[in-house]
Amino acid sequence: MHTIVVDLGYGDAGKGTVVDRLCTPRPGAEPVTAVIRFNGGAQAAHNVVTTDDRHHTFAQFGSGTFSHVPTHLSRLMLVDPLALAAEARHLAGLGVPDPLALLTVDRRALLTTPYHAAANQARERARGTARHGSCGMGIGETAAYALAHPADAPTAGDCTSRTTLRRKLTLLRDRLASPIPLKGMGDAPVPGPLDVPPVEACLDAFTAFADHVTLVDESHLPRLLRSGRAVFEGAQGVLLDEWHGFHPYTTWSTTTFDGAETLLAEAGRPRESALRLGVVRTYTTRHGPGPLVTEDPALTATLPEPHNGHGRWQGAFRAGHFDAPAHAYAVAACGGVDGLAVTHLDAPARRPGLRLARGYRTPQGPMPRIPAAARPGDLVRQQRLTERLLTARPADWQSPGPDPHAWTEAIAGALSAPVLMQSYGPTAADKTETTGALGTLGMLGTAGKITAPGSRNTCPERSPA
Repeated sequence: MHTIVVDLGYGDAGKGTVVDRLCTPRPGAEPVTAVIRFNGGAQAAHNVVTTDDRHHTFAQFGSGTFSHVPTHLSRLMLVDPLALAAEARHLAGLGVPDPLALLTVDRRALLTTPYHAAANQARERARGTARHGSCGMGIGETAAYALAHPADAPTAGDCTSRTTLRRKLTLLRDRLASPIPLKGMGDAPVPGPLDVPPVEACLDAFTAFADHVTLVDESHLPRLLRSGRAVFEGAQGVLLDEWHGFHPYTTWSTTTFDGAETLLAEAGRPRESALRLGVVRTYTTRHGPGPLVTEDPALTATLPEPHNGHGRWQGAFRAGHFDAPAHAYAVAACGGVDGLAVTHLDAPARRPGLRLARGYRTPQGPMPRIPAAARPGDLVRQQRLTERLLTARPADWQSPGPDPHAWTEAIAGALSAPVLMQSYGPTAADKTETTGALGTLGMLGTAGKITAPGSRNTCPERSPA
């Protein structure tokens, strides 16, 4: 039985450390044969700390790599070969032998290039004080270019042909620097000239990537899923989802369970063959601008984050009390969860006064919940919702106190889902499971799942931002 791990917040809830725990060999636990990445790209930042004090921020490699669990980058990933090479060097320095040998890459996966990243950064700079909180790594540009020019978007498989790749990279560079706006990225073209490397330099790096990783076709994933238990590792968080998030402070990625379940369906596996595990922490955080209704600057100061801080492009790391309406909205947007992994359960004892907000107050009146959209993809509606959330303030407080068990009960009640994993620190050894939970991962099927009618629809194309 497989497991899908998704963040129910704005990211940074601890997906990496949860995946690390799932992949760590333990007596009586079924071994994990692969971690499958199914959304996002090199902008992911999943921190894993081992019991011998090694630390790595996983971006494209799966967070089970310290346990030597192979990673598969699916066709839904945006692959950045340059960032991947740097990540592999860091893992090798931490004692992982030949990290690239643990990697398979679907030939259909889109490539993120220095041209995408340069355009992304130029566009974000031009927004000035109205920045969206982009990571500056070209993720949105990669997705938008593929929508506008699907036949010309470079893919991992193109790295085996210098001729094909040269043509696509040249077109990409010239189009991103042209005065014609890229569809879906607003009304303006990329401002100013792009400071980018020559195409030949990219060719050398990308063909070297093809020489060092195993590129696979669509027959690989079904075989992989038949070979044993897999963990699907999501990136970012549901509250940043391209269709369900609070526009325009969102990502160009579907961050719900949809991508993983699409891959399961393509492999001939039913949706019920994987357990949906939603990750939350005991306090709500986000990087950069956008709604964070329960924000409390004192929490940022008193709950230091050794692996999270101010990002050059994202902006400040912000913290607030547990936002029950926002996380419940995420659960509904996902179409439900089978269980929860709650991280940072040591925080309530370290920070007395940590609370849960069960509702909001707004200039328009009380807001006990965030209403779900009638149909996903209505970005005008999502932007109106964002504007309302930016004026909302927390209300209807609940104070579970310092006892972590009281916190798991409160969060389970607020989200109407059982807590299957509890995390009290950064390593796999700092985690416990509800009795028998991990032994039966995936055996819950759809029991206890919260459904949100119509929330499973997907949108074929992003509307202009």
